[in-house]
Amino acid sequence: MRSLGLDIGDKRMGVAISDPGGILASPLTVINRRDESLDIEAIIDIVNQKQVVQIVVGLPISMDGSLGRQAEKVKAFVQRLCSHTQVPVEYRDERLTTVLAERLMQVTKTKKRARHDAQAAALILQGYLDEGHKSELT
Repeated sequence: MRSLGLDIGDKRMGVAISDPGGILASPLTVINRRDESLDIEAIIDIVNQKQVVQIVVGLPISMDGSLGRQAEKVKAFVQRLCSHTQVPVEYRDERLTTVLAERLMQVTKTKKRARHDAQAAALILQGYLDEGHKSELT
């Protein structure tokens, strides 16, 4: 039962995948945003190739708990993604995951800037897996 994690940004989407047992999340790739239909197609291709049964999307909630402009953009994209797949999608609060991913990459001496998007997706997905697949943001 593989799950897919997404950290959706305006320029890039970080993608992470769980192991088949749904225990450990790992960075998979970064999708450079080009065209929304191509972006969705790239995600659907990964879902099909990796036999994904769950998609977990980081929702950029403001520090005060409100949904800002970026969160609304993510939700709109996910709504369009959902029209192309039957795989269930859940949201996960992603506050500070990009900062944590950047710090983790500094510690591990990883230099590729875009790679932090995939690491952030892995942190989002790992948090979801650690909670036993329960989300309060759906």
